Amino acid sequence: MKKNFLKYFGLLRTIYCILLTITFFYCSNSIAQKKTSIHHKKSKSAKINIRYGVASFYADKFNGRKTASGQIFSQDKLTCACNVLPLGTWLKVTNLSNGKSVKVVINDRLHPKMHRLVDLSKSAAKKLGFISYGLVKVKVEVLPPDK
Repeated sequence: MKKNFLKYFGLLRTIYCILLTITFFYCSNSIAQKKTSIHHKKSKSAKINIRYGVASFYADKFNGRKTASGQIFSQDKLTCACNVLPLGTWLKVTNLSNGKSVKVVINDRLHPKMHRLVDLSKSAAKKLGFISYGLVKVKVEVLPPDK
């Protein structure tokens, strides 16, 4: 009788551990997806593409390196990296905390695991006023090809 109880208890413990593990992975995955979501809003009347997300700026070590577009990166130019829009697209990036904005062109890509909307050059970050913060919530508007 005691052996059957121990086998039954061991089986219950194993099932409980499996269910706990599945629940943990399911919950952590859904939380991660909620944290990294990028909000998209398209205005049908004006055909303006607007996105909201987090912006950062390039580290100095990337200055002088080749970008995904083939250009040499410079911290002094008004450029950015973005994974969700095509290279060569002009954007108006607005800092949501202070209302400052800057026009930049996409010439690079972010690391695939980075969930930021844009990574700006240091000169663009200075114009937006977030150098001392590192990260900022932004509104990104796609500009028409004629700027």
